Amino acid sequence: MKTILIAGSGNAALTAGIAALERGAKVLILEKADEPLSGGNTKYTAGAMRFAYNSGDELIPLLKDPKDPRLPKTDFGSYTQDKFASDLLGFNDGRPLSVEQTTLVTESYETVKWLASHDVKFQPIYSRQSFEKEGRHVFWGGLTLASDDEGVGLFNQELAAFKSLGGEIRYGTAVTDLLETDGRVTGVKTSNGEDLSADAVILACGGFEASDSLRKQHIGPNWDKAKVRGTPHNTGDGLVMAHAVGAQEYGLYGGCHATPMDLHMKDFGNLELPAGERKKYRKICYFLGVMLNAKGERFVDEGINFRNYTYAQFGAAIMDQPGHFAWQIFDAKVFDLLYDEYRFHDAHFVEADTLSELIEKLDGVDKAAAAKTLQDFNASVMTHIPFDPTTLDGKGTEGLALKKSNWAQSYDTSPFRAYPVTGGITFTYGGLKVNEVGAVMSKTGTAIDGLYACGELVGGVFFNGYPGGSGLTSGAVFGRRAGYGAAQS
Repeated sequence: MKTILIAGSGNAALTAGIAALERGAKVLILEKADEPLSGGNTKYTAGAMRFAYNSGDELIPLLKDPKDPRLPKTDFGSYTQDKFASDLLGFNDGRPLSVEQTTLVTESYETVKWLASHDVKFQPIYSRQSFEKEGRHVFWGGLTLASDDEGVGLFNQELAAFKSLGGEIRYGTAVTDLLETDGRVTGVKTSNGEDLSADAVILACGGFEASDSLRKQHIGPNWDKAKVRGTPHNTGDGLVMAHAVGAQEYGLYGGCHATPMDLHMKDFGNLELPAGERKKYRKICYFLGVMLNAKGERFVDEGINFRNYTYAQFGAAIMDQPGHFAWQIFDAKVFDLLYDEYRFHDAHFVEADTLSELIEKLDGVDKAAAAKTLQDFNASVMTHIPFDPTTLDGKGTEGLALKKSNWAQSYDTSPFRAYPVTGGITFTYGGLKVNEVGAVMSKTGTAIDGLYACGELVGGVFFNGYPGGSGLTSGAVFGRRAGYGAAQS
């Protein structure tokens, strides 16, 4: 029986463990955090997974409640492999699909179905990914399913599956170094002073998003100011250890997943909140309004695409603005369309009965420039096209240097509100090169015997952003691959 050690306990680590146990291995997960903060970034997510599917019928085997009375009135549409691939290409800055991206696309549905076979089940995301239209629930962005209780629920389901197969987990035990014999990784050193031997080690302990110094080094000088959305424990330990044994750097080290967040949120927070509230410092309804920077100027096309395809880019764009903040501006016409995060008890905003009064409340903003920006915006809105949030409605602007492509509406209905936001970093894109069985590749292009990686540590999956929900799917796809590969090594 093979003995496998896994560093980390999030979605990627647990799927790797489940896969290895399936193949008859003995698996021990070593988690740096104590039990309450175990699970890495997984617990901080919405628990949603993006995957290719051809029809709503393919979703039924994945559902926790396949008899949900809303299902007969639901239009899931389809999300084909071609569409998933096209969406990824949209974030590649001209790069072709990487091998890793192709793997993500082609193995996405199979992997989620595999998780469901281990009783990791999902529910349709009615509240955030659909709009009601003519009595039906219409899903609009290719992202349809999430775990109950968000990322915490996904973690709990996967942990239960892992333990049911005989897996063990040890908390408060960081992997601090890799052990080698004759060029093969043969185990690990731990923070408890132990040397643990293994037939294979799987690194699944996240990227470097929680390290101020590594963010500044790899992403840029502004990025030490970013709010860290997830665990404080993802400080690049796995990358450092892998590089020490000759692993090659791979992927875009200057890239990361970022999201517009409440300017006044705290770092590493939110796990103490109940389910449904853990994501509420996120502010991603910018597509229903505009965003202004300190100069009083718009700096992105807020309506260029559905928010699933833009929030990672726009979170990063905010970090590049003066002072690393922006204000999201809305009027009363869209208040009922704003997600619950805008009505959250700890949501920060200002409100006024007129636009001019609102502008005076925008701290840190050039008031005269903001007034002109909003005046010009109002004058540019197309009036002959109806507003429709369920589709790319083409209701844009005319004559602006920076247009808004869809969902443009004049600011003409009081009251008016503005929400201060900054960029929140979720995970980093630079990582390690792995082969078709999840083994870590060396600088010379050969596999490092006994060493595997998955999750955020896999480079080459994302570049200048990604369609929402792809991160958890990537963790599961490459986690399963690493688990199978390690068990057969």
